[in-house]
Amino acid sequence: MSGTSPPSRLVILLLALAGFASMASMRVTDAMLPALSYAFERPVADVAQNITLFAIAYGVMQLAYGPLGDRHGTLRVIGLATVACAVGALGSALSGSLSLLLVFRTLTGATAAAIIPLSMAWVGDNVPYESRQVTLAHMLSGAVMGLITGQVAGGFLADTLGWQAAFFLLTLLFLLAGGLLLAMLHRRPSLSPSKAEQGGVAFVARLGEILRIARARRILALVFLEGIAAFGALAFVASHLYARLEVSLTQAGLMVALFGVGGLIFAALARPLVRRLGEPGLAAGGGLLMGAGFIGLALAPQPLLAAASAFSTGLGFYMMHSTLQINATQMAPTARGTGMAVFAGCLFLGQSVGVSLGGIVLRLANSQWLLAAAGVWLLLLGLAFAWLLRQWRQAERESPLPSPP
Repeated sequence: MSGTSPPSRLVILLLALAGFASMASMRVTDAMLPALSYAFERPVADVAQNITLFAIAYGVMQLAYGPLGDRHGTLRVIGLATVACAVGALGSALSGSLSLLLVFRTLTGATAAAIIPLSMAWVGDNVPYESRQVTLAHMLSGAVMGLITGQVAGGFLADTLGWQAAFFLLTLLFLLAGGLLLAMLHRRPSLSPSKAEQGGVAFVARLGEILRIARARRILALVFLEGIAAFGALAFVASHLYARLEVSLTQAGLMVALFGVGGLIFAALARPLVRRLGEPGLAAGGGLLMGAGFIGLALAPQPLLAAASAFSTGLGFYMMHSTLQINATQMAPTARGTGMAVFAGCLFLGQSVGVSLGGIVLRLANSQWLLAAAGVWLLLLGLAFAWLLRQWRQAERESPLPSPP
């Protein structure tokens, strides 16, 4: 991985492992919603609240983890939070009621919130800009693998050993990832240096500084809208395929997991794609692929077309989202922990809004309308983002700025 030293590569590997566990936990209940509905004798829209509450806690807690990472060191906060995630996963496995499950899923979301945003902040602080998008893609491949594993394992284990088994497995993953990261920091504390005093007033000042930047406001709005449509709709895809195509939960989870395979393909091809398409091309192409993919999932009459649509959706999402990420790392270079935390908070608050809106749509219409609407939404969003990127690049050419750090 060019642009990174051997210690940095070790850190990125461990961050990828922690991201794997975090994203697996986030998506593990997608394919098991019908099983949870049966177990707790509640409608799918009710048990889907576990996804909403996870996302709300994930988004709100960014307000805490941003300044904590800036003050105490991003890697140290990530390690402790990863170990804490094991408590939420174990509690979820042992829950005997939907109410208890919702409590522990909220706890897991609140602790998992530190992992991926602060990992991106660490990359922003330690990897040169010209290597940053490729490095982020490599690091986040662990999160993508977690997405795939969570969706597949959630459906498979619900069909075989029972839904609780998935949460027991997540408990072990969180303990492994967090334990390895903390052990490495014990040997090399310089990898996670503490910064100057960062109190609540300083955080508010940094947040205000970010929000005063017009480009930052637009990036945060775009990722919020992306979260509403992409992750909000994704939560219901497995249930849609289970009901429409009459496949098993395992098969539905495998098809949805191709969303993550699309992300892995992007990670593998990130360098040539970035060079050939540029940021506006990635944004527009991502929007087109997501639009076609979600509409395809809504209308697919058989599993093969649904699988191809899920792959298209995932490839498009990571094309556009990685472009949002690289721009977000430059929103506030002097306080990247806070900047990336706010960015992630907007994404997952968007997801919580999207899942809530999805539940309303399911009560009024059906999942076909939900997925098709998400496709149109994301198509327009990708084109709008590409247009903004061209405007920003034109402004930079007319008024050259110093190269980003």
